[in-house]
Order: sequence, then structure tokens, then C-alpha cells
Amino acid sequence: MFAVIKTGGKQHRVAADDVLTVGKLEGEAGSTVTFGEILAIGEGDQISIGAPFVSGASVAAEIVEHARGPKVIAFKKRRRQNSKRKRGHRQDYTIVKIVGLSGAKN
Repeated sequence: MFAVIKTGGKQHRVAADDVLTVGKLEGEAGSTVTFGEILAIGEGDQISIGAPFVSGASVAAEIVEHARGPKVIAFKKRRRQNSKRKRGHRQDYTIVKIVGLSGAKN
């Protein structure tokens, strides 16, 4: 069984016991989070597609850990003007493990 969930402005195809990295979510490591924005859910050729979301469907996941991505450097230089700027950024991520899928079926 699989589902297509929407979180953080992105869509992910998930199944039970999948581990995926999503944008930062609230919660402690080890706690459970529920995704309610399910775009599609099904198994084999029995698929329910939402308009825009499947009503009554949800995906439960466990927060494994919070992590940060690699440092991205934005360096801007204006030549011959002794002007430069260096900024760094690290994105916050949450690693989740899908525990279960429940919802509407055809």
C-alpha cells in the first residue's frame, strides 16, 4: 500500500516503513506526527485520487531525528569596487519513518 502526501510544499510517495527527509516539523524525536493532506492512496490498481485531498485518509509517521543540511554559501562580489558579501545558510530537516497508512479505498 502506498500514499502520496503533501508536506512542506512538496509531494512524497510513501509506503509503510519508509524513511524520508522532510522540511522541519514540530515535535520531539520519538513522537508521532500525522499527515492529513493525502493526494492519493491505494494498493496495486485500486487507487483513490483526491480532489484535491482524499477525505478520511491519513498517514502516521514517527519522528526519528532533527537534522541540518549542508552549508550553502552565497558569495556576491562587485568587481573593482571593494564590495563583497558572504552569507551562509543551513536548512533544517526532520527525518521521519512512516508507521502506518489508513484511509479511503475504492
